[in-house]
Amino acid sequence: MGGLFGAISRKSCKYEVFFGTDYHSHLGTKRGGLAFFDAGRGFQRQIHNIENTPFRTKFEHDLKSLDGTVGIGCISDSDPQPLLVRSHLGLFALATVGIINNADKLVNESLSAPGNQFMAMSSGKVNATELTAALINHRDTLVDGIRYAQDTIDGTSTVLLLTENCLIAARDKLGRLPSSSAKKRTATAPVWNPSPA
Repeated sequence: MGGLFGAISRKSCKYEVFFGTDYHSHLGTKRGGLAFFDAGRGFQRQIHNIENTPFRTKFEHDLKSLDGTVGIGCISDSDPQPLLVRSHLGLFALATVGIINNADKLVNESLSAPGNQFMAMSSGKVNATELTAALINHRDTLVDGIRYAQDTIDGTSTVLLLTENCLIAARDKLGRLPSSSAKKRTATAPVWNPSPA
């Protein structure tokens, strides 16, 4: 399994992403990761093994060097992520949760074209998030690429993608893995405005 968390703000959102990701720690026990974008610092990313030490303990020291107005975090039971991807669609960070039943077939199809490659993990398998990124890059926009990836994948894939100025979240198309979004209200915004009687 695994869990994803993302935030975008006019000011730093590193603590929201840190604590929001930590909240998902019960969903995975192998890897944890954070990625941020800041206009002055660019993309920053950190991934740690959390098999023997909790997420919060592993990442609390990294918060000194990580910051941004947009960020994502991931707890994973398998692959290291989020990944930073540079492609014809630009630079983005990507985290996924799901199971790709036809991963071998998709990898072989990608490798049949010249110039394509994947980084192999120590097990020899391909990181599912890297495979998803490769599928996204088959199209001309990130949104079309995510749709293509989800149509091509046999299984499930919930995606959280971070660019310089936005977050794109896509629940797996069959709705097996939940995904929700929220907007924080400011103190000055009315919560309820009843009409006059």
